[in-house]
Amino acid sequence: MRLLDTFERKINYLRLSVTDRCNMRCVYCMPEEGVKKLRHADILSYEQFMQIAEAAVVLGIEKIRVTGGEPLLRSGIVEFLAKLAKISGLKQLVLTTNGVQLASMAKQLKEAGVQRLNISLDSLRPEMFAQLTRRDLLPEVMAGIDAAEKVGLPYKINMVVMRGRNDNEIFDFAALTRDRNCTVRFIEYMPTLKDDNWRSLMVPGEEILQRLVDQLPLRPLDRGAMAGPAREFAIHGAQGRIGVIAPLSGHFCQDCNRIRITASGKVRTCLFSDREDDLKPLLDVGDPEAIISELRRLVSCKPAGHALNSCVAEHAAFTMARIGG
Repeated sequence: MRLLDTFERKINYLRLSVTDRCNMRCVYCMPEEGVKKLRHADILSYEQFMQIAEAAVVLGIEKIRVTGGEPLLRSGIVEFLAKLAKISGLKQLVLTTNGVQLASMAKQLKEAGVQRLNISLDSLRPEMFAQLTRRDLLPEVMAGIDAAEKVGLPYKINMVVMRGRNDNEIFDFAALTRDRNCTVRFIEYMPTLKDDNWRSLMVPGEEILQRLVDQLPLRPLDRGAMAGPAREFAIHGAQGRIGVIAPLSGHFCQDCNRIRITASGKVRTCLFSDREDDLKPLLDVGDPEAIISELRRLVSCKPAGHALNSCVAEHAAFTMARIGG
């Protein structure tokens, strides 16, 4: 079955945020003091997430990403992932993590059926890493990356590029792909928290790419069918890949294929839309057909795109930990 919105975009990608808890405080994701935690009763149970996932796959969802917060902090996450992996018709099960818990869990995740990881990592330098995450945990993250490699679990590294902070590390990150069979993706800074100086921090995707092209022998690569919005390249002779994601300057909304479910059961069909629809009442009833019908209706309401390039006031500030990175 094909799930299409009113703009004829094929919606085949679902992101499930299973918790709002995190063991970091990344500067673009969450205030230093953190956010008020959801009550346990307000967070969806794994059984409710399974209801959503099964209904979504019936509709045509082919890829599910489990996110947080930090999903590996939630008790029972491995068993939940194993159940997701067994859904008939699901083609890809992937997980986003900050990597802190990964060293002890990589083998379990692969055995559960996770096919790939996205690991958030914004600096390879201990002092800058601690400044950006407000935590001194870089050794744990690097150990997690090594553990993923050891068990043969493919991974991508996501680096949010910030001018004057970590943009001088672009080549250090690109160099990781020479000897590691991974993808490093450079992502434009986005104004989720609506900090006053966000424009001064943003390095446009074209600038990132130009810096790389000026110094490295890059060749363009074809994207896979469900590869997401990154433009991908490889350094000549390197094992891995490099990607550039430009959600603001590139404005790839016309190709958006995803919907998001927050930890409390709210549906967002656009990251930068303030509209959230609550699935929890339907999940409490547990009627699969009603859930399928509601998901189809919500996809039909998916907007054409965000308006960040023209007016940043179009959305209210939010923390990515609440919505799912």
